[in-house]
Order: sequence, then structure tokens, then C-alpha cells
Amino acid sequence: MTVRAAGGVVWRRASDGSGIEVLLVHRPSYDDWSLPKGKLGPGEDDEAGALREVEEETGLRCVLGPELATSRYTDALGRPKVVRFWAMAPEGGEFRPNREVDRCRWLPLDDAPAALSYERDREILESARLGTHR
Repeated sequence: MTVRAAGGVVWRRASDGSGIEVLLVHRPSYDDWSLPKGKLGPGEDDEAGALREVEEETGLRCVLGPELATSRYTDALGRPKVVRFWAMAPEGGEFRPNREVDRCRWLPLDDAPAALSYERDREILESARLGTHR
């Protein structure tokens, strides 16, 4: 059975006008830096799940933007996993550390790929980069 998940590339304009920043999350159970994402609930549609997971992990309520690339890989239990991603802009809320995510940080779009722990997340970020220049 394929594991279904969804998430987002949360972005904002830098306050100093220097360009776009994206939000990365640190997951203490994996000690990694990733994009916010998570498994869908039974019967939950992908878009709703993406918004819910981003809010649960980051505390930010977001507006869904264009769909980005989809990530496909085998999870730690050997199951196929499909994660759909959307660009998202924050509307409100604030980060509070939680059991899944203990830290998050905004990074310039050009610096974020080097901070991510997984190549698959870098590929998603690249699809967002291409979308922000349309």
C-alpha cells in the first residue's frame, strides 16, 4: 500500500527586500532539516492535508498556491510513499516547538538547498524556485 502525504514550500518576501525566503523545519526524531509535510488522514484530500500538516508543524496558517513537484520514494518501513507539495504563503500564526518540529528557520531561497538534509527536498525546492520566477 502506498503511503500518501502532502506538504508545502512556505515562502515570503524578505523584510529587507533582498528576495524570497523559504521555511525549513528541524525534526528532532530524525535530526534533519526538511520541508513541512506529513501523512494524510483517512479520506483527507491532498490539499487539505498539506495545509493541515504545514500548520501543525509550523504554527502558520497558509494560503495554498500552485502545486509543485511530487516526491516519490520508499519510506523507512519499505513502503512506497508519494508526497505532493504546494507553494504556500503564510497568512498568520506563529511557530511553537512541538513533538514533531523543535525548530524552524527562514532562509533565502538561494541558501535553503544546502541546508536541506535530503536531495528529494532540494528537487521540490527547485520546482518552487522555477515557479517564483514566472
